[in-house]
Amino acid sequence: MDNIILGLLLLSSRTIYQLRERIDKGLNMMYSSSTGSIQAAIKKLLNCGYIQYEETVENGKYKKIYSITESGKQRFTEWITTPLNAQGIKNPELAKLYFMGFSTQEKRVAGLQEHITQLKKQYDVLNAICKEAENVIVPDENKDILYYQFAAAQYGKDFMEFNIKWYQKLLDEIRGGKL
Repeated sequence: MDNIILGLLLLSSRTIYQLRERIDKGLNMMYSSSTGSIQAAIKKLLNCGYIQYEETVENGKYKKIYSITESGKQRFTEWITTPLNAQGIKNPELAKLYFMGFSTQEKRVAGLQEHITQLKKQYDVLNAICKEAENVIVPDENKDILYYQFAAAQYGKDFMEFNIKWYQKLLDEIRGGKL
């Protein structure tokens, strides 16, 4: 979460609410957008001197607007230039699939249908982000930034599409009496 926040603050200064909103829109496949996890990361980044904030008053309400410091930029640059690590496919929810044979067919079908519905919602969000990115006009100096943000959204969209098809096939097999 720390590096996600540093990257978002590198793009622009933001409040915790704005950080949460941005993580919800396209980054939630990577990290939870819970206010608690964001606040914990903010506290850690402040203590390390990677970010700072200024307080403002807007409509009678105090707001903290966070921005990245030079040491935060350096830390982010170190992180972003290290090679990608293969994290594997650790997904605790696969344990439910592994033990699904202990459930009734009716419960399996209902659970898989709900899962497919949730995957389709995530797909729709990522698809909207990808379509939006196709029409964005950005200055040349920011084209690389947008390209890789789009690539991450496209990966998520493709991943969701694979999962939808895979789980739909399983559901069809269950309904067809193969399982």
